[in-house]
Amino acid sequence: MLQVDVWSDIACPFCYIGKRSFETALATFEHADEVEVRWHSFELDPDAPPASDTGVDEMLARKYGVSLEQARQMNARVAEMGAAVGLEFDFARVRPGNTFAAHRVVKFADTEDLGAAAAEELFAAYFTRGANLSDPDVLADTVAVLGLDRAESRAVAAGTAFTTEVRADESRARKLGITGVPYFLVQSRYAITGAQSRETFGRALDRAWELVTASASEAS
Repeated sequence: MLQVDVWSDIACPFCYIGKRSFETALATFEHADEVEVRWHSFELDPDAPPASDTGVDEMLARKYGVSLEQARQMNARVAEMGAAVGLEFDFARVRPGNTFAAHRVVKFADTEDLGAAAAEELFAAYFTRGANLSDPDVLADTVAVLGLDRAESRAVAAGTAFTTEVRADESRARKLGITGVPYFLVQSRYAITGAQSRETFGRALDRAWELVTASASEAS
């Protein structure tokens, strides 16, 4: 079995793009049924307020000390990257906010083997509809399409369930020296950072599979 550990944040556009590129590579990987993917939580801004009236362009301009027009151009380039892998970004609607509740809801979904699917729904809700990732009702409605019980999802989002699991992911990230996401760790050996191409992920999977089969041959 080949293991891939992925750290990402729902409010990170490059994480969304990287997820899509990785999953596209995995779909064409000859040994995909022998790959176990584990999605881990990472908060780029754990101190962010629950919601903000400020748009993402304004936030980016302040963060990097650039003009508002330059920030818009930066986001436009990210949107182009997303479009290249079939994703839609509407940065005019995005409102930055805290993602801790969203991460806990993903952990809840993962108990039904729906963690990656829940993350996908939340990415889309945030980047195409400007969903508030701290609102329990919004989170519950978003993942309800997967068949998850809305009341249970809302209770998780509004409470503290799965806090330990999220914090454990973040603690492991710190121990590994992860400071940015997306971060892909293939077979605890090959680290891939950023929204890389499908080809890059494919090569990493191939190399890791060679390592797995070589180890199996030596063991036998």
